[in-house]
Amino acid sequence: MQSSFYIRFRSTASLMTLFVAIAAFSVSVYAKPAKSASTLSSAITINAKDDGYRGIWYMNQPSGDEYVYKYSGGLGTYCAKHKPFAIYCDKVQKTFFCYGGTTKNSNRKLLHMVSYYDHQTGMVPRPTILLDKKTGDAHDNPVISVDDKGYVWIFSTSHGTSRPSYIHRSKKPYDISEFELVKATKIEKGEEVPMTNFSYMQAWHIPGNGFVCFFTRYNYPADRTICFMSSLDGVKWSKWLRLAAIHKGHYQISAVRKNKAGTAFNYHPDKKGLNWRTNLYFIQTTDLGKTWRSADGQKLKLPLAAVNNPALVHDYQAQGLNVYLKDIRFDKKGIPVILFLTSKGYESGPKNNPRKWTTAHWTGQKWRIREAFVSDNNYDMGSLYIEEDGTWRIIAPAETGPQPYNPGGEMAMWISKDLGSTWEQAGELTKDSPRNHTYARCPVNAHPDFYALWADGHGRKPSKSILYFCDKQGNVRILPREMTDDFVKPKVLIQ
Repeated sequence: MQSSFYIRFRSTASLMTLFVAIAAFSVSVYAKPAKSASTLSSAITINAKDDGYRGIWYMNQPSGDEYVYKYSGGLGTYCAKHKPFAIYCDKVQKTFFCYGGTTKNSNRKLLHMVSYYDHQTGMVPRPTILLDKKTGDAHDNPVISVDDKGYVWIFSTSHGTSRPSYIHRSKKPYDISEFELVKATKIEKGEEVPMTNFSYMQAWHIPGNGFVCFFTRYNYPADRTICFMSSLDGVKWSKWLRLAAIHKGHYQISAVRKNKAGTAFNYHPDKKGLNWRTNLYFIQTTDLGKTWRSADGQKLKLPLAAVNNPALVHDYQAQGLNVYLKDIRFDKKGIPVILFLTSKGYESGPKNNPRKWTTAHWTGQKWRIREAFVSDNNYDMGSLYIEEDGTWRIIAPAETGPQPYNPGGEMAMWISKDLGSTWEQAGELTKDSPRNHTYARCPVNAHPDFYALWADGHGRKPSKSILYFCDKQGNVRILPREMTDDFVKPKVLIQ
């Protein structure tokens, strides 16, 4: 390489001076935001800028049949047990979001990505590469939270205990340009110890009260033990509370409204194994986890360990049905509504039809359970909205897609005006797509212009994955996979 200038060295000191200058120049270049994810630092926190939005493709458990995998696809907003992926902040009129991204030369290398949609300009910036999770497993996807002061928090989960988990906080309020690693601790046996691992994180910030988190700890003692913790500052966390450890454990989905927090969960029967999950349970707290009750107010002794207990919403085991959790919401009165899907088994394909999307609504005296619509895969996942005027809305990929009986499909919207008694499809958001759309996620405090976030991906083979969002009316916009400018206005999906 030739230099554009010439320096004559007269002494070793001069040579050393040049080396120092070169080193300083290298550091300054590295400190600047990168324009792509092609070269990544070995440090935990990268804080680089990418040149586009690219979601991760992921598969789980080859099935040896025409559907190829138990589930697979563009899973940048996976899974239902990770919450939330997006938050609208009215003070700055931005929806901040995170997702499982990937590099330009790989559809399967997991990067934790952070960005926002500016509602004033209608534009998105280059997304921030927070870290390289050192895996291709979308179970390690991040979740996001924003505290009272506007700092953006990213919780980097792990699938089990073999990889570390991380917590990061933005260095400036409402800013994604730079994050710092939080050295979080928890209380264990009365002492503060480092907190370095958690799975299926669901992180909620309650104004004035800090964080409450629902999560999973593997082999604690159940294979998947569901837990709860809280923190005023996001750094010092409480002792972990085991919520339930029935047989092999659980999956859970949680929600908060004001000072009420609740979780719905299923369980894995001992004799069936982890691919089987059945029954539906619900518990809630109104005092930041000090006491827990069933929907009818019975005080519970935790962890729950018996299959039949006061938290049981419905006995699906007696019907021989699997239960796949989708979403949960509290209405403006604090009444819970749970969205879930039932099927006859875990394998893909028509033999486990019908796959029924169902709501469980607490009436004040009992759970009212009603079917909404059907789809063709257990891992079709959408979001439930309970709006201020009483409208219930579901945005989900429940229409048959280009890879039938694989996760996802064509995205559509359903509306109920009578508390889930009847549902009417308000329209298809996508159609004639080349890849299945998957995992539509509702932002916290969702703004009508950014109402759901999701990704697409081929259901039966590795592929690229594009990210999308839609407004409340169902208009879909595409997040750009490649950017040459620092800010871009996402294009409307033309059908």
